[in-house]
Amino acid sequence: MDKKIKHLEMIQNIITRMAQNSFMIKGWTITLVAAMFAFVPKTVTVFIPIALAPILMFMFLDSYFLQLERRYRSYYGLVCSKDEEDIDFSLKICKECKTAENSFWKCLFSKSILFFYGFILLVAIGVIVAIFA
Repeated sequence: MDKKIKHLEMIQNIITRMAQNSFMIKGWTITLVAAMFAFVPKTVTVFIPIALAPILMFMFLDSYFLQLERRYRSYYGLVCSKDEEDIDFSLKICKECKTAENSFWKCLFSKSILFFYGFILLVAIGVIVAIFA
């Protein structure tokens, strides 16, 4: 039973790291967007793609980490159902864990991604319209 517990702890540590990465990306997104709106001159018309590109980049990166987190959660469930002698301490995500439910596009349009980044995009577009109107 010790092998199984150790393997599950290793997978849980990966899941925790993915969640921490997602949290850090969200923090960096807010910081970067606020800094861009605070320091970029209002006369720069190139500002629009410069402001929106990092938001979209962080959105895709956050979706990638969410995808990995979901896949490792599936792998965690798979390891839970294994027998003690079948534990091999592999951390490679198997084919059974790569389902349509944890695909990149499903993660990109998940509530946790869309609500957060959608709100930031709406605020950014509102500020851009207010600046250049």
